[in-house]
Amino acid sequence: MSTGAVVAPSASARRPIYRPVNRTVERAFFGGMAILLCVIVFIGFSPTYFGAGMLRAPLPSPILHVHGAIFTLWMLIYLTQSALIPAGRVAWHRSFGTVAFCLPPIMIVIGVIAALDALHRGVQIGPLDPSVSLAIPLLGIAWFTVVIFAAWRDRRRPDSHKRLILLATIALCDAALGRFPWGRTGLSPAAGAVTGLGLCILLLVAYDLVALHRLHRSTLWAAPITFAVGAFSVPVGMTSAWHAFAAFLNHATGRFF
Repeated sequence: MSTGAVVAPSASARRPIYRPVNRTVERAFFGGMAILLCVIVFIGFSPTYFGAGMLRAPLPSPILHVHGAIFTLWMLIYLTQSALIPAGRVAWHRSFGTVAFCLPPIMIVIGVIAALDALHRGVQIGPLDPSVSLAIPLLGIAWFTVVIFAAWRDRRRPDSHKRLILLATIALCDAALGRFPWGRTGLSPAAGAVTGLGLCILLLVAYDLVALHRLHRSTLWAAPITFAVGAFSVPVGMTSAWHAFAAFLNHATGRFF
């Protein structure tokens, strides 16, 4: 006889069920994406940083040397971590990952300082005024913070963790993509950066659809927001509310720069 009680589904029953994944293909994809993103960063910053001798590069502010070194270190760590799994060094990957996660808080702080430093120096990205230009790195750093925290929270779920780390790193590459010679293709730096960002994200979407026959839950929520942050940073920066916010930051932090 039915008691009328409703039995809640177990956690395992609620969790999405994905088709078995070919581990060789999976490792090749995520390792290949790590290489691709490192190449993007190298090409984008080669004229002003890597090709200029890094420490000897004539950057306009000392904080940019710190910023460049720390973000380069992140890319190298990401590449190393992606290589450790195919090499069978899972224990090394986990141990190194614990150390690596000490880096994002430093990256976030340095990224914000570098963005404010650029605002005070009146840096313009292409034809954009300094207040609008501020929106691109500042919103990107804010979103990186959200995704990297989610990746840390899901560190014991490799399928989710690796996708979130990838998307966080793709978001960082927006600055490098904006420095590509898009003018040769008829695109502005902002439009080119959004195009490149979208293509990188589409590679993950395509992989999920081929490997899982559906989008992974982490891809489903983080990928569209990653693209939206890159695509709408400039429109947000053009609003009167953002200009007021930028003016407040400029005044409030003026004595530190």
